[in-house]
Amino acid sequence: MSPTRFPFRLSTASLKGLAAAMLAGAALAAQPAMAQNFERPVRLVVPFAPGGTSDILARLIGPKLSAAIGQSVVIENKPGAAGNLGADAVAKAPADGHTLLLMDVGSLATAPSLFSDLTYDPEKDLAPVSMVMFGPYVLAVHESIPAKTAQELVAYAKANPNKLAVANSGVGAANHITAVQMAKELGIQWKNVPYKGGAAASRAVVSGESGVIINGSTATLPFVSNKQLIGLAVTGEERVAGLPTFKEAGLPGGDAGTWQGVLTRAGTPPAMIARLNAEIGKILETPDIKTKIAEQGGVVRTGTPAEFSTWLKDATTRWGGIIKEAGIKGS
Repeated sequence: MSPTRFPFRLSTASLKGLAAAMLAGAALAAQPAMAQNFERPVRLVVPFAPGGTSDILARLIGPKLSAAIGQSVVIENKPGAAGNLGADAVAKAPADGHTLLLMDVGSLATAPSLFSDLTYDPEKDLAPVSMVMFGPYVLAVHESIPAKTAQELVAYAKANPNKLAVANSGVGAANHITAVQMAKELGIQWKNVPYKGGAAASRAVVSGESGVIINGSTATLPFVSNKQLIGLAVTGEERVAGLPTFKEAGLPGGDAGTWQGVLTRAGTPPAMIARLNAEIGKILETPDIKTKIAEQGGVVRTGTPAEFSTWLKDATTRWGGIIKEAGIKGS
């Protein structure tokens, strides 16, 4: 078979131009792939103290994400201001996908309504990557509180206005707002005491510094299992560790809980966000991760960045209304 021949000749200048165009085209074609590659270690910021739900999840996901992207994933705890210190750090990081935020995104939804001097805009400065988990809240008490059921706790609170101290993850945190809403609907009065994260709040109740906690199951159930706290009820539709649901216990707020998600700096290339979303989604579907989350009362929740963005906008509006009505101000 005779070789295929071009029907015309190209000049040297034309050949050089064609070569340049081909190189340029190859470079453009390579851009999407390059845009999702990781070139250095990734910071995974947890804006709460070690031991809380966000921290536990970060340490579960981090090693697997490191293996998937071929770079180290360094967990950085940056607690303070109900998660806003850590969120602000990510909001001001380079927009290249190498700095991530893992937190209870309910705190992001409440921040705009709580803090007039907020140093970042959750909607404009952060880009949702993937939802991670929904964890029901556990209502638990210190052993010194004379209540073995939720109804006994309500009765005690009504008989002793402002005697009970309810620990939370920080002013304006989702579990703080839940406690405020519960008190209003139940007609009780108790003191809300902020701590630097859910782990610190749980330890405060274990020690007896505070008497009551409403907190994520991942961080709180171990204390219940170890008999360091008395569990009374859980939010959500199913019992966890044998505890009745809020609905079964006659409590409001049964749909509350901790929604954990991963975000990065706004302006990060869409290809990088898509890569992160895909890798995190695969990690969360591995049997060992699903089992570990389930063992602590959580349920894996994934989805697209767009779905996460819609959830955050809706939650910001909903929680904002509750905060305004209750007159809660961030400190």
